[in-house]
Amino acid sequence: MYRRPVHGGEGARSEGATLCLSSPRLAVLASGRGSILEALIEEGLGVVVVLVDRECRAAEVSERAGIAVERVVRESYGGSFDRDAYTSRVLRALDPHTPELVAMAGYGTVLGKELLDTYPGRVVNTHPALLPAFKGWHAVEDALAAGVPETGCTVHVATLEADEGPILAQEAVTILPGESAASLHERIKAVERRLYPATLRKLMADLGLA
Repeated sequence: MYRRPVHGGEGARSEGATLCLSSPRLAVLASGRGSILEALIEEGLGVVVVLVDRECRAAEVSERAGIAVERVVRESYGGSFDRDAYTSRVLRALDPHTPELVAMAGYGTVLGKELLDTYPGRVVNTHPALLPAFKGWHAVEDALAAGVPETGCTVHVATLEADEGPILAQEAVTILPGESAASLHERIKAVERRLYPATLRKLMADLGLA
């Protein structure tokens, strides 16, 4: 089990702890193209590390921006995957960067309880639907199949139960006649790229980080 070191005690002052006093420190977990990550960086939200679970464009985006990249590659899937052990590896990789908030940005691995215990109320995710409707991995396709007139984007606090955490912000997206899943997903992402940074900035202020 990962045990987070205590920073800032007597005789244990670190550069990371000192930097933490001047600006919010955001860790971003990503697995894909990095379009949401790009929006977070462009908004100047204090991204100090990007952690990926596979080789992906998000790592390239981070490196081009001069932001540290941690590669914690997932080596197994299905029944052989040890979620708790993997979560401990993620936490050990994040710890030297002393993040104060963790943002999921298209991260493809569901992490265990230890992440939420380490950053209580400070792990945030975005979902391509108006929760509580259309939970799960196929939210866009499910919305189209249901024939609803609109779906959207939700930013929420992550909890052990997927897509169940407290909602921080939502914005609706009208579904166009005959629209494809790919087209709808891109229009939702356009909303995410605006809503997610704004919501994170507000959360930082509410938590006294900004």
